Amino acid sequence: MTLAHYIHTFGQAMLKRHGERIHKVSINAGLTCPNRDGSKGRGGCTFCNNVSFSPNGRQTPSIAEQIAAGQKVILKRTRARKYIAYFQSYTNTYTDLASLRQLYDQAIRAPGVVGLSIGTRPDCVPDAVLDLLVQYRQQGLEVWLELGLQSAFDETLRRINRCSDFADYRQAVTKARALGIPVCTHLIIGLPGETRRHNIETLEQVLALGTDGLKLHPLHVVKGTALANEWRRGEYTPLALDEYVSIVADLIGMAPPDMIYHRLTGTASADILLAPAWCEKKWLVLNSIEAELRRRSHFSGISPAGRLPDQAA
Repeated sequence: MTLAHYIHTFGQAMLKRHGERIHKVSINAGLTCPNRDGSKGRGGCTFCNNVSFSPNGRQTPSIAEQIAAGQKVILKRTRARKYIAYFQSYTNTYTDLASLRQLYDQAIRAPGVVGLSIGTRPDCVPDAVLDLLVQYRQQGLEVWLELGLQSAFDETLRRINRCSDFADYRQAVTKARALGIPVCTHLIIGLPGETRRHNIETLEQVLALGTDGLKLHPLHVVKGTALANEWRRGEYTPLALDEYVSIVADLIGMAPPDMIYHRLTGTASADILLAPAWCEKKWLVLNSIEAELRRRSHFSGISPAGRLPDQAA
């Protein structure tokens, strides 16, 4: 068994839609964030390490160079020849429209690129940006808007210095889906002050509004962050692996059977990761999630393809 037996992975969804493997190529467009540049706040989210995106003194390669480098790695690993340009670092709708169009156009001109995935904050998605994404969809491109919600609890968002609230997400996701733009919602599990109940209630609110995809991520403690200082003072304790796996399985059991999962975990490199240590081991986490889904399928949990027992075909 694999995870694709229990859930609809992004890779399997793209294979079905395009008839061949499609992989995301991560891009750093050199943009910033409104709670870094002072327009909303300073310092960024408490868990965010600026250096991990773009180390000081290192010039960011061009978009074409980044895509070419990513394609080389992916081609060697999986032999995939089609790609989605994933604007990942920081807030990739946070500049003027002409500059965004130029950035996105550079990406789609690269050989083998069949779409765009735009990572951003819910409070940085003006109507003009949504209209631009619609235009790319009208060209036949695969387009995803990835919204970093993290939590539906405003108290949590204030605690992590998000400088955004759930109302921002509600407005962004409602407008995007009304225009036919697929949305992937990012949620972080293990945020300070949150429990399993917070994760479940967050997903309930996300599902009530509607989303096309989910990206689930454990909270890392990495060097150079305010969260690292909280951890050192004993004010934050990361989740254990088994607790993370259990919560992920709970959330999968809640979601509709056609939900597309872009990610079920996230890793940090050993040179910046402080805790939890298991966040360095991607396949340990994924294999543990698959094992838990398999275990639950034999009892009263989910059944294959991510369906609850009363949803199974």
